[in-house]
Amino acid sequence: MTADKLPVLDENWQRALAIVAHPDDMEFGASSAVARWTAQGKEVSYILMTSGEAGIDGMSPEEAGPAREEEEIKSAAIVGVEKVEFLGYTDGIIEYNLDLRRDLTRKIRTYRPEIVITLSHHLTWPGGPLNMADHRWLAYGVMDASRDAGNRWIFPELLDEGLEPWTGVRMVLLSGSPEPTHAVDVTEHLDIGIASLQAHKLYIDNLAQGFDPVGFLTQAAVETGKQAGFEYAVSFEVISI
Repeated sequence: MTADKLPVLDENWQRALAIVAHPDDMEFGASSAVARWTAQGKEVSYILMTSGEAGIDGMSPEEAGPAREEEEIKSAAIVGVEKVEFLGYTDGIIEYNLDLRRDLTRKIRTYRPEIVITLSHHLTWPGGPLNMADHRWLAYGVMDASRDAGNRWIFPELLDEGLEPWTGVRMVLLSGSPEPTHAVDVTEHLDIGIASLQAHKLYIDNLAQGFDPVGFLTQAAVETGKQAGFEYAVSFEVISI
């Protein structure tokens, strides 16, 4: 592999926790990697901060939220994820603050992952489109909580809940980053990742006319594969903890 190609992500770990803002966040790329990891016998769990209730213009939040939760549970099962938890934050207005950091620290101490996955904190996606605020603020919270989880004197009230510090988080993986650092070979798992995105039928049907999950994920995987030396790949920006 030449020096200008993305290095392969270290997969010498067993337990990962994905923390994202909305149903479908993992499925727009990262779930193909999750399919690879669960096939290896790794344990991956999902936390959804919101139910994506503000994501469909033609449906009220009261209707959309439960429907999108159902789609996410089905989608996660396709890639081998059995544990999906929704935290009930309000879609579209996640704020970076101490309450967010505390809630995330609580979950990291509970799940005790080695790897934490979230979306990019950068202002824009690759190519320039704006990355929405929920993704950006949550990413900062996830990165900080991954370190906070190991310090017993940050949020000491969590000790009263029986949650001892967890220093086992090795790195946070940022999906969709315009500054990727590592790649994962998903050549044998892209089809499963595509199926997981297709499971969000209600959401996809309300996107811009003509959105093609197969073409979207395949094109992205081909481009990343060229950078990594694989047929298909997905990328992450790795933040060491």
